[in-house]
Amino acid sequence: MKYFSFFLVLAITIALAMLVSRPIGQIPPLAPLLDPNHGFWQNTLSEDQLTEEELNIENLSAPVEVVFDKNLIPHIFAQNELDLYRAQGYVTAQHRLWQMEFQTMAAAGRVSEIVGPIALELDRMTRRKGLAFGAEVGLKYIEENDPETLRLVEAYTDGVNQYISQLSDARLPVEYKILNYRPEPWSAYKSLLLLKYMSDMLVGDRDLEYSNLRKLLGDSKLNKLFPDFPTENDPVIEAEKVWDFTPIPVNKPDSVTYPDDALLLDPLIQPVEGTGSNNWAVAGKKTQNGNPILANDPHLSLNLPSLWYSMQLTTPTYSVKGATLPGALGVISGFNQDIAWGVTNATKDARDWYKITFQDESRKAYKFGDEWRATDLRIEAIKVKGQDTFIDTVVYTHHGPVVYDKSFRSERQDVNFALKWTVHMGSNEQRTFIQMNKAKDYADYNEALDYYTSPAQNFVFASKSGDIGMRIQGKFPLKWEGQGKFFMDGADPKMEWQGFIPNAHNPATLNPERGFVSSANQHPVDRSYPYYVFDNSYEHYRNRRLNRKLREMNQITVEDMKMLQFDDYNLQAAEGLPVLIKLLGTHKTESPDAEKYLNELKSWDYFADPNQKGQTLYAIWSAETFESIWREFMNGAPVVRPNSYQTVELLNKSPKDSIFDVKSQEGIQTAEYHVKAGFDSMLVAMKKWEAEEGDYTWANFKKTTIQHLVPNFKSFSASNVYTGGGSGMLNATGSRHGASWRMVVELGPEIQAFGVYPGGQSGNPGSRFYANFIPIWANGEYLNFNLRSIENQEDVLFKTILK
Repeated sequence: MKYFSFFLVLAITIALAMLVSRPIGQIPPLAPLLDPNHGFWQNTLSEDQLTEEELNIENLSAPVEVVFDKNLIPHIFAQNELDLYRAQGYVTAQHRLWQMEFQTMAAAGRVSEIVGPIALELDRMTRRKGLAFGAEVGLKYIEENDPETLRLVEAYTDGVNQYISQLSDARLPVEYKILNYRPEPWSAYKSLLLLKYMSDMLVGDRDLEYSNLRKLLGDSKLNKLFPDFPTENDPVIEAEKVWDFTPIPVNKPDSVTYPDDALLLDPLIQPVEGTGSNNWAVAGKKTQNGNPILANDPHLSLNLPSLWYSMQLTTPTYSVKGATLPGALGVISGFNQDIAWGVTNATKDARDWYKITFQDESRKAYKFGDEWRATDLRIEAIKVKGQDTFIDTVVYTHHGPVVYDKSFRSERQDVNFALKWTVHMGSNEQRTFIQMNKAKDYADYNEALDYYTSPAQNFVFASKSGDIGMRIQGKFPLKWEGQGKFFMDGADPKMEWQGFIPNAHNPATLNPERGFVSSANQHPVDRSYPYYVFDNSYEHYRNRRLNRKLREMNQITVEDMKMLQFDDYNLQAAEGLPVLIKLLGTHKTESPDAEKYLNELKSWDYFADPNQKGQTLYAIWSAETFESIWREFMNGAPVVRPNSYQTVELLNKSPKDSIFDVKSQEGIQTAEYHVKAGFDSMLVAMKKWEAEEGDYTWANFKKTTIQHLVPNFKSFSASNVYTGGGSGMLNATGSRHGASWRMVVELGPEIQAFGVYPGGQSGNPGSRFYANFIPIWANGEYLNFNLRSIENQEDVLFKTILK
């Protein structure tokens, strides 16, 4: 009997050992994960507990010293650029390897390799948009045209790969352990792919929705509800700018015929409305110390690990500091000893869709003019964890890839449309930042920008010599007025882009008389700019608030600029709430709840501070009112709604317009009907909220969350961050979007710099440096970001010599 018991226990032990050593579906093997010497326990140690005084790195021409300050920000001191970027690659991989690889695998359409078939449709879509193709074309372009940049990118790559080769199982980032895979070698291609990924994050198009609108409304009503210029246009480049060049003529066809199918289908995922970025620079004549001050706060998804990784890069000839993108060379938004610069999204329509007429079912040829052109077939082999490799075939025309076809979402009515996008064209954005990092003046800044293609960005500039400037840079197609708003016929040569606007003709300004430059994703120019400019998503509130404040401010200090970045004044509410209250009249005034909410709204000062209740009430009331107005307008088809600026203008100036009539209701409805319906919906929503949550202060209502890149890893995320702001405000902090990086730089004899982002330097959730910046960021505070000399011993966490 005792032998039976022994063998039974032995059998159970062996079975359990086998069970925990093998994956179960998508669940990783438990034994390696729980192993005290190699498992997730090893990821609870912070970087300062694992420091090494010396590390051996091959291919360096001289030792490189890396000084980590108390916030784990590395300051790399190298003797030349090759060593500098090799060290940057190594150090970045130390702290952000999993993030670097995960983002580039997502950009390449390779998530299925990690998580299995659940991501297959996502990977197919990513590949069919051509991000990987664009990175391949970009790498070939650099190989053929810029061997110097290629050497630097390959040095960065070598640094990353040397870290990977030294990486033990114990030090493997915890996400690899949970998802049960290992890092693969980095490559120059991956660094370029990361920049294409940013383009996809920031660029949208509404060709499908506008095509539907044109069919539903006709041109006249469409232009009324969606004017190219708002009534109050306060553009990026000052309206008084005189354009001192002769534009290239663009020939508009005498007649234009658009594909006119009814398109009741879903568009591509677009950037979230209401989020955005701010940057500005003020001249010395408006500042207290007589020095230019530059500020930048790009607004993106709030994720952990943070999108940005702070760093200083120093050679004997220059020092640069700021925010880097893990996986890319240099500093993206930052400053050196002579200049500072920052970026915001320029929101320009850079993607167009062309209907392709194939010769036959083989899709080997398509019509263009009077000829049949041969297509290119790109085979996409998508590895799927736990399954066979999936083979997809994507058809490419000279316009671009055919995204939807008979083998991918064939039920759609926009099958056989090609996506034309500047991302698919060879470019060298990496060189822009390499040169910008060591630029000394406005001429250097401009030369660096000449290499930049996509995504279109507003580059703000300031220098110690006193110059301030702004340039809207990208590769912008020459289009006739209206081109690109709607789906176009790919067989008609008249629909082709007619070249590109020269860099010298891109909107730019230097030292304008008003004493400041600024951008907040608004319209780039006024009507005097001689080229056609269009995008559906221009901002109408942040820009006006920012420019009004900058016009009235004088004796400006760094502290003033910090406060402006954290400004949560809701201009939309200031313009819209009085209109709603006027149209509401005496509706529901006998209700105690209605009276309470109205009193809170009437006493509200329009600041969306975290403890405010008025902001919550206005957010619900306005959203419900706008929904009531435009619900029937949707008509079952995907369309773009008129934006909040246009909606408030209609409510205020044309409350009896026929647009407010609801065809499904008896009688004729006006704006009052929708405002009252929105108020009633708010009362219902608030009754439910107060019963379930109680507290309806703004921070508790919007529940800002900084989410891990894998949404299921909720324990690695930060929920309910107590902070204010919101859509349309300078502090555009929503539930999942906000200022991903804030920087303020005063360019005096000794540069003073401050910065912060919502996360931490470490990508390791077990590190004390993983999320330690979040409270600082949420309170509108900053870290000292001054340049550090190699002799400076203040607040040093540890040092490492790479040799």
